[in-house]
Amino acid sequence: MKQPRDLALRFLHLANRDIGTLIVLARAEEVDDEPIGFHAQQAVEKCLKAALAMHRVAFRKTHDLSELLDLMDEHGVPKPPFADSLDELNPYGVLLRYEWGDSAPLDRPQVQEIATTVRDWATRLIS
Repeated sequence: MKQPRDLALRFLHLANRDIGTLIVLARAEEVDDEPIGFHAQQAVEKCLKAALAMHRVAFRKTHDLSELLDLMDEHGVPKPPFADSLDELNPYGVLLRYEWGDSAPLDRPQVQEIATTVRDWATRLIS
């Protein structure tokens, strides 16, 4: 079994990959919002999982940011910036990947800021 810090660093590496993709896609006006939201959601999800892993909190395979934040509350793990609004990214994790829907336009700069701020928070938490 991986050590908590090693697992946390692995999640951060994967989050950085999603953030890189998010930034490239967000610059392209012809790209729909859904894949941008997906990579933002994925980056935040992996950062939350990194924090949980670092604190030795077990979690199931899930894309539900609310569930991960609840686990943080239950186990006294510090929550990231924007914690109160992260669940707004949940639909991009699954629902909007597979279904066409009427989602509100995504604020691309704000989503980038959220993802990078949560990543920076997770990095400090693990360091």
